[in-house]
Amino acid sequence: MSNINLLAFGVYPYVALAICIIGSWARFDLSQYSWKAGSSQIFARSASEQRYMRIASNLFHVGVLFVLAGHFVGLLMPEALYHSVISTQNKQLLAMVSGGFFGVLCLIGLLMLLKRRLGDPRVRASSSTSDLLVLVVLLVQLVLGLLTIVASTSHMDGSVMVMLANWAQYTVTLQPMAAAAAIEPVGLVYKLHVFLGLSLFVLFPFTRLVHIISAPVWYLGRRYQIVRQKGVQRPQVRPLAQPVREKPVPAPQPGYAMGAVKAKDI
Repeated sequence: MSNINLLAFGVYPYVALAICIIGSWARFDLSQYSWKAGSSQIFARSASEQRYMRIASNLFHVGVLFVLAGHFVGLLMPEALYHSVISTQNKQLLAMVSGGFFGVLCLIGLLMLLKRRLGDPRVRASSSTSDLLVLVVLLVQLVLGLLTIVASTSHMDGSVMVMLANWAQYTVTLQPMAAAAAIEPVGLVYKLHVFLGLSLFVLFPFTRLVHIISAPVWYLGRRYQIVRQKGVQRPQVRPLAQPVREKPVPAPQPGYAMGAVKAKDI
């Protein structure tokens, strides 16, 4: 086993996971106001722009959620659990069909989002370097994932899928040497896909990807906020009638009695 393979697939997964956990904790503790997705939906002013944004966002998020769920189940489920339900060959076929379908949906949505991010001057001006970097990395990762489906058509016995699953399970069970040995025979396109996927964990704490693990549970106990639309006139509230007060009587000057006459006037 080569040293590069050991470092990339035996050591790097734990380094990436450590950076992801520690970096996310530090960012949430030190810079909570930056913990957001930075949505650009506010720039969709016309009905057509809003419809375009809604379609692109839904295609991307639905596709990526199903792809992530498929990776999680397919890689971490031991053979002993699914052999009673489905064979290895049929499991690979199911993964190729479902992964290809939702991967294409995700790719269409991602390309639409990237086109809007780069083509709309307002959205482009509000985008940071990390926003563009995340979209580009996700695009490359998605293309590599679809290429693995094409490569899998040359070996429908499920052998490569088993090796990738063994790598993931050995990594989770803290066996780096066995994990690196399990993934070494697979093709380059699979290794690039896995390595770039690990690199996303490194980028996670420093980009908008952190919103993946954010759940709006605090909103359940938050007070209602009153939001008024700009340009809408508020109802005029008439002030309460003020009580009539009597004019105060001036106090008598010192040295004079009430109603007394000055001495010089006598």
